[in-house]
Amino acid sequence: MPTISVNRDELFRRLGKTYTEEEFDELCFDFGIELDEVTTEDQLAKERGTKQQDVDETGRVSSDVIYKIEVGANRYDLLCIEGITQALLVFLGKIQVPRYTLTTPNELVTLTVAPETACVRSYCVGAILRNIDLNPQRYASFIDLQDKLHQNIGRRRTLVAIGTHDLDSIKPPFRYEAQAPTDIKFRALNQTDELTAVELMELYSRDQHMKHYVPIILESPVYPIIYDANRIVLSMPPIINGHHSRISTQTRNIFIDVTGTDLRKVEIVLDILVTIWRLL
Repeated sequence: MPTISVNRDELFRRLGKTYTEEEFDELCFDFGIELDEVTTEDQLAKERGTKQQDVDETGRVSSDVIYKIEVGANRYDLLCIEGITQALLVFLGKIQVPRYTLTTPNELVTLTVAPETACVRSYCVGAILRNIDLNPQRYASFIDLQDKLHQNIGRRRTLVAIGTHDLDSIKPPFRYEAQAPTDIKFRALNQTDELTAVELMELYSRDQHMKHYVPIILESPVYPIIYDANRIVLSMPPIINGHHSRISTQTRNIFIDVTGTDLRKVEIVLDILVTIWRLL
């Protein structure tokens, strides 16, 4: 079962009530999730090795209480504090079950899937989030949710991978293609130079974090690649996004791509990203 870590005080603030540990444990049990562990931010930092993002402006690591909550394997909407808060508020009768409707925008953006992608990673869907306020807290939560989806329903990106892009830095329409690794060359996220796909895969095979994803497409004669109208590379899924379209706290419009080998799971992930966003 997936386990997520949430800040206790922030969770209680969102729920509109302060619970004792026993009261919250009982609420979790009644709802069907489990309060697995109670720890602190500084303890978690020690366990994973303190990093720069763990340290506040005073040079200290927060001692905030952290709840580790185990959620159902099929409840991907509960993989973030926003999703858990919404579900508990509905369960407690404090809000209505959310209803979503589809509307047609004034101008549709197209994403064309080339037939040759069927031999490597068949499916690609997309969505656009407009007029957003991506402050540091929302940015961190959005990135963390993507990682949780990758690790769980995405099976470490083998079934599903997500790409997010600053829409204002690229030009639609978009194309999802499959090309020989030697024909792909771009500046990958956080890299300084343009590299071929062959060079990138060699680079990431030595990276502690990225090396786990390299085998997913390494032996394929073609690699998936997403371009904009100017042939700028947005992403080489499921490995890495392009640096050009990277998002930041200054981003106001986001293009999301979700690729994979299981269409149902690809669609679920896109739906979660779009619907959870309004809660961030």
